[in-house]
Formats: sequence, structure tokens, C-alpha cells
Amino acid sequence: MKILLHGASGVMGMNVIDVAKNTKDCVITSGVDANANTKDFGFPLYQDIYKVEENFDVIIDFSVREAVDRLLDYAVEKKKALVLCTTGLSEEQEKKIEEASKHIPILQSGNMSLGVNLLEELIRIAAAKLYREGFDVEIVEAHHRRKKDAPSGTALMLEKAVEEGIGEALNKVYDREERHQARDRQEIGMLSLRGGTIPGIHEVIFAGEDEIVKIEHTAYSRKIFAKGAITAAFFLQDKAPGRYDMGAVLR
Repeated sequence: MKILLHGASGVMGMNVIDVAKNTKDCVITSGVDANANTKDFGFPLYQDIYKVEENFDVIIDFSVREAVDRLLDYAVEKKKALVLCTTGLSEEQEKKIEEASKHIPILQSGNMSLGVNLLEELIRIAAAKLYREGFDVEIVEAHHRRKKDAPSGTALMLEKAVEEGIGEALNKVYDREERHQARDRQEIGMLSLRGGTIPGIHEVIFAGEDEIVKIEHTAYSRKIFAKGAITAAFFLQDKAPGRYDMGAVLR
């Protein structure tokens, strides 16, 4: 499998490079990054994706939201499968992804870890059983100081899993400082912590009368996200146009 790595010189791009070196039947043929420099990556690195000359099968993207529109245009034009890992996208960009998926296969996930995507399934089951018994639901996530979007894409993914489990939408509450009122039944609290080099911690808390159930995932290295992205790329190789997620990979 030949990969075009979009966002190659970023932290996650470097992790994908490291994991790909030790993955059978997988090679990165070229990379794209706006901050391309003279460092030897072992493959050609371009600032402009339209300048890429090497052949490839799948694009793996770990970039920034500002680069996603041009990436989608390119992927559709070249008819290439896309593993889209960038989070914090706008509503307009999500619509553009939906339109692009009519022409190419796109796998998009708020988190590329196989463990987190299993966690998502567990959250649906727990929410369905506990919320109807009166349990309140809160989500706490923590990431490194450089992360720009909050809540994280994973936290939003888990919040959606809660709603799917209970069969109704909840009101997301990010800050209680000015509320001065008791917690409402239809609320789901979402707290974001940022600091240090935390790769990622996500905890879903089900708080009932006199008991608490916590389901948590901790990432100790960003390599788990790189491994998940490469697994997703293998998955997309023979897929028809459409939108896919890591749940499909697990199934």
C-alpha cells in the first residue's frame, strides 16, 4: 500500500512515519506539509499537494482545518481514498466531506485509536441502560497544551454515542460558572483540560444515586493513533465511495 502523508512534518505525521517503517506491505511514497523543510524524511516532501509526482493509493491526513478544503478538492480530482484525521472542522467543511464522499471513499473519525472506538460501543450500551435509571452523564477530556480545538473530536464522538444510546439529544454544557442553578436532567457536561504533553485522556462519568460508573481511555503514546490511521488506510483500499468510520474497521 502506497501512502501520501498529508501533514507529514507535524507531530502526528512523524508518528505515522515511524509506524509505517515497521508495518508490512506499507510505504509512504510522498508527503505534503506547508512547513516543508530540508529534513530528510526518506521520501519527497511538498508544500503544495498539487505538486506531488509520486504514485500512491491512499491519503492519510493529520493536518489542520485550514488545509482540509484543498485536500478534499485534490482527493476528489485524483479519485484517491482518504483517511481524514484532522478535527475541529466547520459545519461547511463537514458538508464538503459529505459531498466528496459521493466520489471517493473517506474514513473520518474523531479518534483513530482502536481502543477509543471500542469505548464508543461500550458508551452506547452503558448510556442506554443507565440514563433511563436516572444517571447523569459528564465527559472529561485532557490533551497537551498545543491542541487547539475544544472539546476534542473524541469527546464529541463520545457525546454522540451517549445520545445514540439513550435515543435523544442532550444539551451540551461547557461552563457552569454563570449558570447558578441545579443540573438539568437533559444536560451533558463537557470539560476540557489542556497542559503539558498529555497524548489524550477521555472519561465518561455516569453519576447516579449513591454510585458512579466511569469508563475511561488513556493514550500513553500518539503511536496508537498512527497505527489506527494505517489500519484504516488498508481498510479503504478496496472500498466504494462513501463515508466510513473506525467502527466499520472494527466490524
